[in-house]
Amino acid sequence: MDGIASDVAVGVKRSSDELLSGSLYNSPNSSVTANGSDSKKLRVEDSMDSPPSRVIHIRKLPNEVSETEVIALGLPFGKVTNILMLKGKNQAFLELGTEEAAVTMVNYYTAVTPQVRNVPVFIQYSNHKELKTDSALNQRAQAVLQAVSAVQEGGSPSSAAGESVLTPAPSPVLRIIIDNMFYPVTLDVLQQIFSKFGTVMKIITFTKNNQFQALLQFSDPVNAQQAKLSLDGQNIYNSCCTLRIDFSKLVNLNVKYNNDKSRDYTRPELPAGDGQPAVDPSVAATLSKDSTSLLGAISPLSAAAAAAAAAGRVALSGHSGPGGVLLVSNLNEEMVTPQSLFTLFGVYGDVQRVKILYNKKDSALIQMSDGNQAQLAMSHLNGQKMYGKIIRVTLSKHQTVQLPREGLDDQGLTKDFTSSPLHRFKKPGSKNFQNIFPPSATLHLSNIPENVTEEDLRLLFSNSGGTVKAFKFFQDRKMALLQMSTVEEAIQTLIDLHNYDMGRGHRLRVSFSKSTI
Repeated sequence: MDGIASDVAVGVKRSSDELLSGSLYNSPNSSVTANGSDSKKLRVEDSMDSPPSRVIHIRKLPNEVSETEVIALGLPFGKVTNILMLKGKNQAFLELGTEEAAVTMVNYYTAVTPQVRNVPVFIQYSNHKELKTDSALNQRAQAVLQAVSAVQEGGSPSSAAGESVLTPAPSPVLRIIIDNMFYPVTLDVLQQIFSKFGTVMKIITFTKNNQFQALLQFSDPVNAQQAKLSLDGQNIYNSCCTLRIDFSKLVNLNVKYNNDKSRDYTRPELPAGDGQPAVDPSVAATLSKDSTSLLGAISPLSAAAAAAAAAGRVALSGHSGPGGVLLVSNLNEEMVTPQSLFTLFGVYGDVQRVKILYNKKDSALIQMSDGNQAQLAMSHLNGQKMYGKIIRVTLSKHQTVQLPREGLDDQGLTKDFTSSPLHRFKKPGSKNFQNIFPPSATLHLSNIPENVTEEDLRLLFSNSGGTVKAFKFFQDRKMALLQMSTVEEAIQTLIDLHNYDMGRGHRLRVSFSKSTI
């Protein structure tokens, strides 16, 4: 889940014109009270400097937001015990059952910008330890809260809530469709996101008409309902990969294999079943009758951004950092070139420009196509060894890499790769997005000419400096896996041999693999 959006609220202090007035006042016992009086205009101080409190202050809510939508922000973290809506001010106060639940909520939304109706909202602790509301004036909100509580506790929601969205969840299985999937979304990424709402038991991924879809089963229908309430319509990455979530008519998924396409977290002993369909035929038969589930040709999607997700860099709202420029330091200045940096960082995005700093040649600026690619490259390459030195990768304050003035010789330290034919991700939705992995000792080789033997490739990679420990051709012999003795050696050989001319118009393609031989 990826960084903090530029307008994330946590820790933002308000100016005087944003201060609350009217129905709120400071009570002696430090509780927030709604008394309906518009004559009192007293200030409520809320900022990240406030100590943790089980009362959460939510601001910048969209117009006409419902109580249900506000309550849904807190549901994944524990019982919501009270709510106060200030609709005229686009604000609300939410009280959780415990301070621990509130801390978890604020910590989570510090890294993942909360959204309501696709609008980022601001969340922070309140200075107040308790939320007191006048039940007569806050009747609707209390009715909705009671209905939610009934659903949480497994009962029937109160009809007084008047909220059809609170009907009991029909199934623990969600059907998830990803719209505008410019970046890869995988089984691991989905598990990372949805596990915030409860125990994810099983996931099946598939494609239909080139659209990535998934079936995801929670242990409890209530968890599925909470996830749907909170996540439907959210973006996984910045301005793309939008989650569309419905309940499936299925109540149980039958997973046969644990691999990139399907996973049963309750049965880790299941075989990988390489090349086998991820869905049991009986499930497929049911799906064909299930109007909420469209099952077509199943294609594997790899754990493309799982490492970034685990590092907390995949956010529901998306955050691409200050820009798409990276600062890379502690480079081996005797060995590094713009081309070598282009090749290595090009595994994680399309490198536009590279500039090795003239007065500090162990550092370089690398401009990626966008901030998401920069984040992906940073999460995978920071701390890796390149030419014998551990490199450091951070986001740069620069928005672009400047080219040298015309006629100025900068000793080849700056290179423009904007129109390079070697970009891996030129085409939106390219299959290359599905095969992005952290640096590993095992390399994936493709575009191998038919006359090239295992011995040829072993010799080629050994001559690049390193030891080939294992090799395996794929069935068609156009692709292979090759394992070096260390990750550093694999990085070196990828830099040296990606796009290597194998003759007859074949350029060798080299990527990192998640497999071992």
